[in-house]
Amino acid sequence: MRAGGAVTVALVTGGGGGIGRATATALAAAGDDVAILDLDAGPGRETAELVEAAGRRALFLRTDVSDGARMAWAVDEVERRLGPITAFANNAGIEGVVAPIHLYPDEIFDRLLQVNAKGVFLGLKHVLARMIPRGEGAIVNTASTSAIRGRAGLAGYVATKHAVLGLTRVAALDVAGTAIRVNAVLPGPIETRMIRSLDEQAGRSGGIRRAGAAAYGSPEDVAGIIRFLLSDQARHVNGAAWTVDGGSTVA
Repeated sequence: MRAGGAVTVALVTGGGGGIGRATATALAAAGDDVAILDLDAGPGRETAELVEAAGRRALFLRTDVSDGARMAWAVDEVERRLGPITAFANNAGIEGVVAPIHLYPDEIFDRLLQVNAKGVFLGLKHVLARMIPRGEGAIVNTASTSAIRGRAGLAGYVATKHAVLGLTRVAALDVAGTAIRVNAVLPGPIETRMIRSLDEQAGRSGGIRRAGAAAYGSPEDVAGIIRFLLSDQARHVNGAAWTVDGGSTVA
């Protein structure tokens, strides 16, 4: 909800679980109506039910964020059914596999590029096409601390999260001087299905933990920062990369 009490419409990609679900419910608690995009219909609808339980309107659309036609359709549908999108959590992403570069499967690398990089690009493209003529809005892209460091065995994930940070900076410059803002959040290890998958693949408990972080964070830790960056309280924040990692990038 924007200053002055006006209800705003938020769009969350990858909203079926983890950081996406926590973000959708945090935005609903702040007074936003929320559209959820996800490839997995069951969890996506569950998130929509949580938004409705918080007293806000919800819309779930099954969408592959890497498909330009589907993303264009989804953005059109959200605005037709809920109203103009003023807050966008560009969050959808996948983890791929853990393997050294010389053994990393081509097809996995390609799919990561499609979802994590092209998917973020398409979200920016189609949402900004609506926001720019109206002259207002805020976007947060979910990157990772893998956008600012290397991680052994994660060639695809690290490469695409570097891309997300680059796209954030380009988009922030593209809208500089307007009332639109584009920022990125960089989570460290967060207790989600994705981190459990990576740990299991690494073959050891806490496989990708880093010195300096006392424990894994929670999705709500990240959602709180996303909600802030999408709010009027962050009106002078543009092109920033906010780490949410318990200090793991300090060490």
